[in-house]
Amino acid sequence: MTNSSTMIVMIGLPARGKTYISKKLTRYLNWIGVPTKVFNLGEYRREAVQSYKSYDFFRHDNEEAMKIRKQCALVALQDVRTYLNDESGQIAVFDATNTTRERRDLILSFAQDNAYKVFFVESICDDPDVIAENIMDVKVSSPDYPERDRESVMEDFLKRIECYKVMYQPLDPDKHDKARSFIQVINVGQRFLVNHVQDYIQSKIVYYLMNIHVHTHSIYLCRHGESEYNVEGLIGGDSGLSARGKEFARVLRTFVEDQRLAGLKVWTSQLKRSIQTAEALGVPYEQWKILNEIDAGVCEEISYEKIKRDYPDEYTSRDQDKYHYRYPGGESYQDLVQRLEPVIMELERQGNVLVICHQAVMRCLLAYFLDKSADDLPYLKCPLHVVLKLTPVAYGCKVDMFDLKVEAVNTHRNRPLSKPRQEVPPALLRRNSFTPLSSQDQVKRPRLFSMGNPPWIPLPPSLASTEVPEAQEQEELNDDQEELNCFSSGDPDDSFTK
Repeated sequence: MTNSSTMIVMIGLPARGKTYISKKLTRYLNWIGVPTKVFNLGEYRREAVQSYKSYDFFRHDNEEAMKIRKQCALVALQDVRTYLNDESGQIAVFDATNTTRERRDLILSFAQDNAYKVFFVESICDDPDVIAENIMDVKVSSPDYPERDRESVMEDFLKRIECYKVMYQPLDPDKHDKARSFIQVINVGQRFLVNHVQDYIQSKIVYYLMNIHVHTHSIYLCRHGESEYNVEGLIGGDSGLSARGKEFARVLRTFVEDQRLAGLKVWTSQLKRSIQTAEALGVPYEQWKILNEIDAGVCEEISYEKIKRDYPDEYTSRDQDKYHYRYPGGESYQDLVQRLEPVIMELERQGNVLVICHQAVMRCLLAYFLDKSADDLPYLKCPLHVVLKLTPVAYGCKVDMFDLKVEAVNTHRNRPLSKPRQEVPPALLRRNSFTPLSSQDQVKRPRLFSMGNPPWIPLPPSLASTEVPEAQEQEELNDDQEELNCFSSGDPDDSFTK
């Protein structure tokens, strides 16, 4: 996506949301496939000093502390170079105040020596209520203030801010910094000033930052009710709901009513099973074609077991790299993430939203909000007839899980056990979605969007290899009921309730 490495350099007084922006931006860039890492200077300072005593450490006339802080910056920059040069990183986010031109010139000189591009992100806020809220939400729990009461934390931190204000030199878009590349985020996104965007990745950063809104809201994610094809073990297609799927839709309506959500928006795909689930709610809803399930190409409407038995080559290659694997004539998870990017932008902008979607789609959305890797994304557990409530918090996302107690088939397939990597032709892993490799007589199946579409053309028996789409995988039901758990491993910012 980008030919040269980039440093995103944060600027701003303390409690202006720099770390919030850094973490959120890093999560987004990693999700779209750009390897990105945050380098938070506060962590380097805490490692060097071990214990924080008071705001006096940040006084500009505290010479000893100033030397420590500069040394921490130099160490962090060396780690940036290691990440970008030796660890295949593409973007490093340098999360610090960087409030003086001297410090920014040091960073620019470092970037020039290493042929990195630099994009500044300055967060400016003069709203005292926002600043106080940020201190109370985040700084009270900072390692700098163990076992300190809220009032003393507020007092000390406000004095720390005053220490920075003495030396603060904002970006000057008219004179000194007019040739720099940057965006100024003013009062938590009320206004923006964008200057000299150099390339595609910087334009993506600007677009993202202009769409994220800091507001209290919840996002509800669920799959459609159980479909007829789920019951039959067939992949993809456009079947309607089973009897249990219809029951789930009715129970979902009661659940939504009980939540008492003001201004709730409901989004569905354009596939029948998703629409039928939304219809039962008795509320307006919007259909999004980009919420449609992953396209299985020539594998649509074939049972998972048949594909596994008859086309083992595709099964093997998909197990080796499930995220990048692309179905013949269809999509990969990587393709699906790119398709869903506009949905993420809208979810960041909107209030309360219920998204009725599909397994692969739900996995991609969850991976964004929970900061899951491409390797983990295809294996996130998203059972039928379960609703996930996502509530953004300071540096992460709180997850509440609601099992609506309507029985359904299990469509999850666990991550395969470690095994020796088999030889797979490189082209097989990199194929174009419209150039299947197995044979020349494969048929690209049109996707069904209504009952009026003609039946599928039978798949030629000479097809040498194909694989199942994740969202509709039909795995054998376990005799003992698996505990509902949407994620294989928890993160510190993830919490779950039932």
